[in-house]
Amino acid sequence: MDDLPKVNELFRLTVSDVVSPSYFVAIAAVALGSFSSEGLDVELVPAPPDGSQALRDGEVDFIGGSPYIALGAFPGWRDGKVLCALAHHTYWFLALRSDIPARRGDVSVLKGLRISAATGPGMALKHLLTQAGLDLERDNIRIVPTPHHESGNWAWDGVRAIQEDLADAYWGNGMRAALGVRHGVARILLDVRRGDGPAAARGYTFPALVTTSRFLSEHADAAAGAVRAIVKTQKMLRANPDLAAEVGRSLFPEEEARLISNQVAHDSRYYKPQITRGMMRCATLFARELGLLSGDVSYEEIVALQFSHLWR
Repeated sequence: MDDLPKVNELFRLTVSDVVSPSYFVAIAAVALGSFSSEGLDVELVPAPPDGSQALRDGEVDFIGGSPYIALGAFPGWRDGKVLCALAHHTYWFLALRSDIPARRGDVSVLKGLRISAATGPGMALKHLLTQAGLDLERDNIRIVPTPHHESGNWAWDGVRAIQEDLADAYWGNGMRAALGVRHGVARILLDVRRGDGPAAARGYTFPALVTTSRFLSEHADAAAGAVRAIVKTQKMLRANPDLAAEVGRSLFPEEEARLISNQVAHDSRYYKPQITRGMMRCATLFARELGLLSGDVSYEEIVALQFSHLWR
C-alpha cells in the first residue's frame, strides 16, 4: 500500500495502567495488529515511574493516558500534543463497601469514611466531592493511599484496600470496580462516565493518545499512522467486543482477562477519536481548578489538528 508511512524504526508505546479498560484501545491497537497494518513497528512497554518525563526524554513515543500526563514535563502543555481520544468522558468509578447501605449516586453516605485513591485520580475525586457539596475536613472524609501490589497489577488495589480495612470505599477504573462487585466486596456508588455525580465531572478528563511536538516534526507519517491505527481499533472493538478477550488472554491475569470483554462491550459506544473544543474547554478548566495549569491554553496548542481529518 503506497500510502503507508515508510519507517523502519521501532516506536514505544506505554499506558498509565495496563490491566484496565481505561486505555485498552491503545494496547489493543498493538495486540490486534492495527499499528502493523499501518506499517508501524510499535512495542508496548511497561509504564515508567514518570510517564511525562519519559515522553519528554524520548524513552517512549506515545502514552495512552489522561491528556494531563503531558503537564508533568511540559508546563502549560507546551510541546505535549494530544493526537486523538481513545474514548470519551471521565472513566473512573467510586465503589463503596458492600455492607454499607447506600442509594446509587448519594455521596452523603461518604461522610466519616475512608476512600482509597491513587495520587492523580485522587485529585479528581477531591474536586468531585467538593463540587457535590461535601467538605472533606468538615465531613471527616479521608482520602487514603492505594495499596499498590509489587506485581505491577493494580486491578485489585481497591478490593485489597477494603479487605485489609484500609478503606471503606475506593476510586478507580472499571476493572477495579468490576472485581469488587464480582467478589461481593463493593457496590458501585458513582459511574461518572454515565452521569453519576456533579454534571461537570463527566468532562474532567478522557483517555487520549499523547505524544510530543518533537515527534510530530520528526515522524509526521508515523503519527498519522498511529491515529489511523487507533481509529481502526475503535471500530473493530465496537463491532466485536469479544476481540478484547484475545488481547486480555495475552496480557492480563486469568480473571481480569475473563472480565475485559464485558467491560469493552459496556464502554465501546464511547470509543470515538474526536476531540471537540468542548472536551478540551472542560479539561483545561479542570486543570486550572486543580492548579495543574495556569492561564489559558488554546485548543490548537494542545491538539494535533493536522491529523483531525483522520478522526472518522
